[in-house]
Amino acid sequence: MKIFVELLGWLGSAQVIIAYGLLSGKKIDSTNNYYQFLNSSGAVLLTINTLYNESYPSAFINVVWLLIAILGLIRNSKAARQ
Repeated sequence: MKIFVELLGWLGSAQVIIAYGLLSGKKIDSTNNYYQFLNSSGAVLLTINTLYNESYPSAFINVVWLLIAILGLIRNSKAARQ
């Protein structure tokens, strides 16, 4: 189980880094759902990893990161409907 959770953490880390790299490199912007998906799914995987490892401050920041990404997806959805 430990190896599986560690792999989830590494995958989540990669997703957040890829999202940030694409945003910083101006390949996508924050209104892109792919960016928000990478951030939110990466945050979920990192949260699983940090909770498993009892790293509660890191879990907290990843939950906040997830909420921000969800808000971005909601904002994008509302803008697409207008």
